Amino acid sequence: MTIKSRKQLRNTRKMRVRKKVNGTSIMPRLSIFRSNKYIYAQLIDDSSGNTLTAADDKNIKDGNNMSKAQIVGSSIAKNAKKIGIEKIVFDTSGYRYTGRIQALADAAREEGLIF
Repeated sequence: MTIKSRKQLRNTRKMRVRKKVNGTSIMPRLSIFRSNKYIYAQLIDDSSGNTLTAADDKNIKDGNNMSKAQIVGSSIAKNAKKIGIEKIVFDTSGYRYTGRIQALADAAREEGLIF
């Protein structure tokens, strides 16, 4: 019996979800990456393998992690609206839907993204 690390377990969950979730140019995939310091979000067209738009909180100085995640969520939604995208597929990348991930998703929904 092997003991898997947290990173390996998250990667297993991530791959399980990625088998089912695909983004297209009409309905791209909103992929999230969360580190201890920052949170990143990008809209990906899996059919062509292109990143359509991205946002992160590296340049945001004020606030805690939750408020920064909300800013990133509203930013990615505004960028999506600029390029004409309203519907997306949400990919948590193996993270639980709570905390910063949920705050980002709720902020994106408030800005008008549908998922």
